[in-house]
Amino acid sequence: MRPAAGEVLHFSEDPAIEIFRPHVAATARQSTAYVWAVGADRAPDYWFPRQCPRAMAWVGPSTTPADQARIIGAGSGSRVHAVEYGWLDAMRTVELYAYRLPAEAFEPSDAAVVATTEVRPLGPPERVGDLFELHDEAGIQLRVLNRLHDFWAEVTTSTLEWSGIRLRNARP
Repeated sequence: MRPAAGEVLHFSEDPAIEIFRPHVAATARQSTAYVWAVGADRAPDYWFPRQCPRAMAWVGPSTTPADQARIIGAGSGSRVHAVEYGWLDAMRTVELYAYRLPAEAFEPSDAAVVATTEVRPLGPPERVGDLFELHDEAGIQLRVLNRLHDFWAEVTTSTLEWSGIRLRNARP
């Protein structure tokens, strides 16, 4: 599930959003109201239930072969996502939807794109489907761990590129 040319995606468990209105997220570090979306490169970061804590790492231009082999594994691709066992049922059963939004309404903001005006979807939301299958088809390893924090500590001190989402929901 990736956006086509001229599109960005917003993932949601709500299939009835007719218009996206800028808002300040409860966890926001800034006071500006935004509509958030992602491009093709970061769409896999959102192939999870919304509240699911996840740690992700991928090969970047500065990644050493040693770090790639140590964290991702030799011959195991270039990207790995990790979740905790407690989230497996939610990953199997979540009804996740992707909204296609016009890219011209957005501007880059870190790993995402943001809009400061209302945005209407280009059409009805699309059911994302089997999240495990989506990872498999994209060649992304999906690891299931007892707790994310040890993996996160390894990833964030490596030469891999990384992202963590909803880590506050992970086991202590």
